[in-house]
Amino acid sequence: MPWAKAWRDELRNANSHAMTTAQTFKIALAQLNPVVGDLAGNAKKAVEAHRVAQRGGADVIVFPELFLNGYPPEDLVLKPAFQDATHAALDALAHDCKDGPAVLIGTIWRDASKLYNAVALLDGGKIEGVRLKVDLPNYGVFDEKRVFASGPMPGPIGVRGVRIGVPICEDIWGTDVVETLVETGAEILISPNGSPFDWPKADRRMNVAVARVTESGLPLVYVNQVGGQDELVFDGASFVLNGDRSLAAQLPAWGEAVTITEWSKGAQGWRCAKSQIAPIEEGSAAAYAACVLGLKDYVTKNRFPGVVLGLSGGIDSALVAAMAVDALGADKVHAVMLPSKFTSDDSLIDAQACAKALGIRYDKVSIEPAVAGITWGLKDIFAGTEPGITEENLQSRVRGTILMAISNKFGGMVVTTGNKSEMSVGYATLYGDMNGGYNPIKDLYKLEVYALSRWRNAHRPEGGLGPAGDVIPERILTKAPTAELRANQTDQDSLPPYEALDDILRCLVESEMPLSAVVERGHAPEVVKKIERLLYLAEYKRRQAAPGVKISSKNFGRDRRYPITNAFREDMAAAPSGGQRAMKKLVQAPQADDERS
Repeated sequence: MPWAKAWRDELRNANSHAMTTAQTFKIALAQLNPVVGDLAGNAKKAVEAHRVAQRGGADVIVFPELFLNGYPPEDLVLKPAFQDATHAALDALAHDCKDGPAVLIGTIWRDASKLYNAVALLDGGKIEGVRLKVDLPNYGVFDEKRVFASGPMPGPIGVRGVRIGVPICEDIWGTDVVETLVETGAEILISPNGSPFDWPKADRRMNVAVARVTESGLPLVYVNQVGGQDELVFDGASFVLNGDRSLAAQLPAWGEAVTITEWSKGAQGWRCAKSQIAPIEEGSAAAYAACVLGLKDYVTKNRFPGVVLGLSGGIDSALVAAMAVDALGADKVHAVMLPSKFTSDDSLIDAQACAKALGIRYDKVSIEPAVAGITWGLKDIFAGTEPGITEENLQSRVRGTILMAISNKFGGMVVTTGNKSEMSVGYATLYGDMNGGYNPIKDLYKLEVYALSRWRNAHRPEGGLGPAGDVIPERILTKAPTAELRANQTDQDSLPPYEALDDILRCLVESEMPLSAVVERGHAPEVVKKIERLLYLAEYKRRQAAPGVKISSKNFGRDRRYPITNAFREDMAAAPSGGQRAMKKLVQAPQADDERS
């Protein structure tokens, strides 16, 4: 194939390029939001950014990892028709960008029977060179070894007389690739990335970049994509570090940007002049932005006209409603209150107040007629039994059916509103409150839901389409959470206080701590054992749950993949510590599993 031959010829000649005689250089950073599989749309974005870079006098414009295809494309890249379409799109893009700056763009690359994660250099209307990703991540959310082959150690690539090293994303998380680029004469490192957001990620990224700059003595351009792709959200936040580790440029997070950086060559090599240093959100502000962007892109990229959700008067649905308005605008959010005979007047008042504060459509549809009809239809089968969890779940399933009917009739996607605490222990009803196409708070523990709600009342997020001020009524923030499926019910009837529950879950989910260590944090042994059991049992529910934004370092789904059929329960019989002695008594007798629903 011609493109495979081009790669082999360019690789053979890579080290024969003359050292630069240029003294100035302009690099454009294209922090953009691609759509997986939309080759024409992504190429159009690239052409538009190229024109911006051309007007600014850039020598080269750099796009994120696999930008042409969208990242992560997963098994879509294995489809021969997609590979052929990528080749055609890359050739067409080279032609469309023949005048002006050179282009470094992420793309898949096929050579014989192997497929690579690559960056192509386009210049003068042609594919002038290709570099292949060496280190393929295969942990957490990443599964690149499934679809890509590892490339050879790269040399620098000549761009308008400057020798550019192109370590692709994971290639900078180790030392070998950058070390090879230094040894073969690279002058500037440019790293295209598809690095998804999680709460501790930004600091780790910067620490890795600083380490590579320190070891190599070379400046580093870090270009990250922005936008939502299913469960993953990419925050952008691209930056440039000079060889002395000083920050020369920092692009904003959560939005598209094309920024041109200016470089000069002195006795110590290339240096980027200081330019835009945007502030980067942290804590609740970053988490809220991630949830909003993830929901926005899921809805818009899948072409839904809007969303519908059940607004119960509780904290979870109130926060999701606020996120939906900030993401899509009030005119695209439809809230429905679905009261039963157990719904309190306070819940009715609070739900309506929340809808009014957000400016969204609000309807009320009683579930009582449907519940009564189904109960009547089951009266002979259920004769002689006592009402219980079945009747509670029936209410939730009626609500889910009504929301899905509204969705089917008018086209808006149902947004589901369960938090990570609930999903961890199965405090949710399949085909009921779990109904929906997407869940922006799926990876937020209950206490984080409260924290983000308070943050939103105090801040109108940058770019948010919702109003300023208290969009979540104070009473929703202060009342005891309840599913209202029976009289006088609260969450704490079935669960420990959320302060305890969330801490236990973090220990078991994010940290995989032994039960004895969790007990030693001050939790009752029987509570820890119960939560562990519920965590395992609820796996079958989580497999059927809607996708949702990944916020933490270990979300359910991509990060944590446990078997549904699983007989393991931790045995603490060794008991060398106080926590283990307490657990020993607890595990001596078998325990019944909680009822699944």
